[in-house]
Amino acid sequence: MPEDFIVTPWEVRGEVDYDKLIEKFGTQKVTDDLLKHIEKHASPLHVMLRRGLFYSHRDMNWILEQHEKGNTFYLYTGRGPSGHTTIGHLVPWILCKWLQDNFKNKFYFQLTEDEKFMFDESKTLEDTKKYAYENALDVIALGFDPSLTNIFLDTEYIHHLYPIAIKVAKRVTFSTVRAVFGFTQSNNIGSIFYTSIQAAPAFLGSVLEGKNIPCLIPCGIDQDPHFRIARDAAEHLGYYKPALLHNKLLPSLTGSDKMSASIPGSSIFTTDSEDDIKKSVQNAFTGGRVSIEEQKKLGGDPDICSVYKYYLYLFIPDDKELQDRYEECRSGNIMCGECKQHLISLVWGFLKDHQEKREKARDVLEDFMLRD
Repeated sequence: MPEDFIVTPWEVRGEVDYDKLIEKFGTQKVTDDLLKHIEKHASPLHVMLRRGLFYSHRDMNWILEQHEKGNTFYLYTGRGPSGHTTIGHLVPWILCKWLQDNFKNKFYFQLTEDEKFMFDESKTLEDTKKYAYENALDVIALGFDPSLTNIFLDTEYIHHLYPIAIKVAKRVTFSTVRAVFGFTQSNNIGSIFYTSIQAAPAFLGSVLEGKNIPCLIPCGIDQDPHFRIARDAAEHLGYYKPALLHNKLLPSLTGSDKMSASIPGSSIFTTDSEDDIKKSVQNAFTGGRVSIEEQKKLGGDPDICSVYKYYLYLFIPDDKELQDRYEECRSGNIMCGECKQHLISLVWGFLKDHQEKREKARDVLEDFMLRD
């Protein structure tokens, strides 16, 4: 199938067709029936589920059926710490918090400082470890239950991870990782082995509890290739296949399909000041016309507007308020500058509170860290 976009765990390029990605990766679409099944146990549905930001899954119905049988699942997601956290990175973490609140799950959060060291020539291990601890503060700031939440760095928790990782690695051939990830002869051997480390937490809960426990991984759709490999290895290792719930990638403010921490102005970081946010949002790509007069006459196009996407997925949870904002844009009754100012106030309101909690998290960090 010819493609004009690329989605891998390390690169997202082009205009992503999310329906084609479901077909390519062999996942299932999140349907209304599945949402109703989730809502039986967690109501009201989170806005990111209701509005389709989480749109694809593997075995989510099975996870819910296991829960109904009393076989409680645990949650796992993570972060590759190459820099400070963006709002886009928060998306699966926010859903994990909502799931933990409703299902009372244990939650394992993996910080893959080894991955970013091996895949980024510009980063030292000291760099990625420093960012790992900074990123951990953002996880804690979201309000996870410390009695149910475990955060770990790969290099610091390797005593527990390595025995699982080598069992996964024994079941994965180089031809498989080459086909899945596009590796070549020039890839270092650490990067080729790495997917075994990312697979390990999908079985860690079972190892620590001494019994088979279902695992649910909320994550960006770009991370699915790692867990296809984990699912293939699971049966050989005697564990349940991890289930997944995939989110679309929060679009860049510049109009491309993913926030990029390396592209100036495309992302909003959790550490940004109000002035930083103003600068990024004021330069954002919108669905506006070339002039105020033309927009008043023809209206704007919120469907392609990065500002509206932020409203849709995160910052206007009230459906009527969102619909009013949509119609005001389409009718030409509201200008892009007004929406940008409104979004700035919403984002800064969220981040100001988050940053206060983030600083307080430094005092309780060890309550969350899982140590060898």
